[in-house]
Amino acid sequence: MKCLLAVIAIAISMLPANVSAQQKREFRGAWIQCVNGQFIGMSTDAMKRTLTYQLDELQKDGVNAIIFQVRAECDALYASRYEPWSRFLTGVQGKAPSPYWDPLAWMVEQCHRRGMELHAWINPYRAKTKTTTDLASNHIAVRQPGRVFAYDGQFILNPGIPENREYICKIVNDIVRRYDIDGLHMDDYFYPYPAPGATIPDDAQYRMYSNGIADRADWRRYNVNLFVKQLYDSIKSVKPWVKFGVSPFGIYRNKRSSAIGSNTNGLQNYDDLYADVLLWVNNGWVDYCVPQLYWQIGHQAADYKTLIEWWNQYAGGRPLYIGEDVERTAKYPDVDNPRINQMPAKYDLHSKMHNVRGTVLWYAKAVVDNVGNYGTMLRNVYWKYPALQPQMPFIDKKSPNKVRKLKPVWTADGYILFWTAPKGKDWDDVAHKYVVYRFAPGEKVRTDDPSKIVAITESTYYKLPYDNGKVKYTYLVTALDRMQNESKARKKKIKL
Repeated sequence: MKCLLAVIAIAISMLPANVSAQQKREFRGAWIQCVNGQFIGMSTDAMKRTLTYQLDELQKDGVNAIIFQVRAECDALYASRYEPWSRFLTGVQGKAPSPYWDPLAWMVEQCHRRGMELHAWINPYRAKTKTTTDLASNHIAVRQPGRVFAYDGQFILNPGIPENREYICKIVNDIVRRYDIDGLHMDDYFYPYPAPGATIPDDAQYRMYSNGIADRADWRRYNVNLFVKQLYDSIKSVKPWVKFGVSPFGIYRNKRSSAIGSNTNGLQNYDDLYADVLLWVNNGWVDYCVPQLYWQIGHQAADYKTLIEWWNQYAGGRPLYIGEDVERTAKYPDVDNPRINQMPAKYDLHSKMHNVRGTVLWYAKAVVDNVGNYGTMLRNVYWKYPALQPQMPFIDKKSPNKVRKLKPVWTADGYILFWTAPKGKDWDDVAHKYVVYRFAPGEKVRTDDPSKIVAITESTYYKLPYDNGKVKYTYLVTALDRMQNESKARKKKIKL
């Protein structure tokens, strides 16, 4: 313990001066993936224990949103009516878990219990990974093989076939309609990553559906653009409060390809994956964007500092969060101070970028395993205090009404602060969560200081830490709607 405290003290002493000023609103996400095989063949109880431990540790680290992979290869880590159970869950595609359970439903409940958002993460087009050998009889590639193409050991739902857009939207609408998710998240796999010697076999689709678009690359981007817009509209038609986010590859275009490109030399979203991410952001077809900036500061081909500055400049039309590689950040020494890793320098850059409103960590288990003391630094320095989600006024900007009947009551379970939900009837004015603030005597009572937040909860009560009843504290309770617009506060002074 003394050694750990010494490490923290040394790291804190080397932090930039402005890093301790935490934001009250910040997206603090972590990806929990299945495609790496971490859950394959686990019993129901074992997987629940594993996820419970991960969620508990991530909560201590300050994480307020989980991005949970539920569809890796046209399969399901939930009870789907259309696609088979995932082999990344049971070991065999199409085999239901036993004892039976629904991981997505369970994760929604567990995350909400901890005050976290749950974003269901899908891979839209990938139909088979390289390591999958057997497909279930109800898999789309078995039922309708003409809808997919083979590429570098994978199967891909052909983006050039209009029915595939409809199909993916049907899958997503089923998830959105049946589960109380907070977001629908799509990763970086659109057209496949280029492989040496491989070509995309879409000649027939281009002849049938080119719509007069002369350039094949433009046509492929057109297909993906149509899909993203259709999926956004589809989600909003079911539940307008569900956030639609995308986490693209970290380079949009290189400067050699475009005047607005970044000073980098790597694979490009626009040219290689046919993903025009800036178009989606600028047209409002996504609610947030998480570019995967997995490189280190000083990388020769894709420098982290260059890229975060580029995304901050060009992608601020929607909330911008940065995808961070935990292991790579911990591995590489700080450019100016090799005694520490690059975590402080990267978070300093975050704080200086006016359009960066959050972080998503790749990947959750690396944080839980505390690689490079990453989790320790989050819970003790960077994410020490709770944070609300960034606002999205383009979805809803109206705050709910105040809570009612704020009153401390002695019960068999202790001294409890109770309140009644504010009146509201529509999704955009009903209270969804509550924030509890506590102020000691002499402290300025203000709701813009996250260090005074003691709870963000779905409950309409809070257990008070009673001592001897001699010190009078001021408590504030506010209501949050689904978009985390915050009401005015109700105040109560309580002797504890």
